[in-house]
Amino acid sequence: MRLNLLGLFAVLAFFSGTTSATEYIYRDLMANTRPSPGCAVESEAIATASKPYNIKSYSKKFCQTQGYGWHVEAIKDKGKVVCAPCSDTNSGKKQCHLEDVVVACKLIKPGSVGMLPGKG
Repeated sequence: MRLNLLGLFAVLAFFSGTTSATEYIYRDLMANTRPSPGCAVESEAIATASKPYNIKSYSKKFCQTQGYGWHVEAIKDKGKVVCAPCSDTNSGKKQCHLEDVVVACKLIKPGSVGMLPGKG
């Protein structure tokens, strides 16, 4: 019984070291968000442009522009708010967006996980 238990531990120890971790490819992107759809007073337009939902949503879109399988690793810099005046009908109101948002994206390195076709 004791010999079987030692044999089991030896087999588990031997095979536990062969497991490989998932490898990733990382890429940092810098991009700008789009202006808010409506015109508002500058303080409201800045608040709308810098909402956490906007930053999260756009950072996901930035990574997805790299291709299938890219995901957000981290938002490194939320950028700066830039405002532009609206047309003459909305004088005094502005539209704002974020410039130079830096996002770290990751992709699972091909062949680092699972079985490859033709390889046993």
